[in-house]
Amino acid sequence: MLWVKAFHIIFVVTWFAGLFYLPRLFVYHCQCSDPPGLERFKTMERKLFIIMSIGASGSLALGIWLLKWWAPALTGGQLWLHLKLALVAGLIAFHIYCWRLVKMFSENRNSHSERFYRIINEVPAIGLIGIVILVVVKPF
Repeated sequence: MLWVKAFHIIFVVTWFAGLFYLPRLFVYHCQCSDPPGLERFKTMERKLFIIMSIGASGSLALGIWLLKWWAPALTGGQLWLHLKLALVAGLIAFHIYCWRLVKMFSENRNSHSERFYRIINEVPAIGLIGIVILVVVKPF
């Protein structure tokens, strides 16, 4: 079980690295105006999204495996686990939204400002703080 936890954490770190950096790339992409630079950002965003999707997939697969171990907690009133899973679901939704943004940038259809991307860059940090506190402290 410890090996599963270790690799789950490795995949989570990989996923979060992408969740933190991709919106920052969007900020820089908005600031760029030269055609070679724009193409470079499209390539970087696409490749980063692939890597972070591998991290997300590994996190989810191993998380489900670990969840089998915590199955009694799902019915035993362990609110911390329910809240953690809700935050993970929110991060999955954010991940999917980032895929949509990568696609929009690749088609030159970005409709958001640099400020918008600076704001959404904070979403994964809020999720991470909540998840770590819930898993380590188990306040509920």
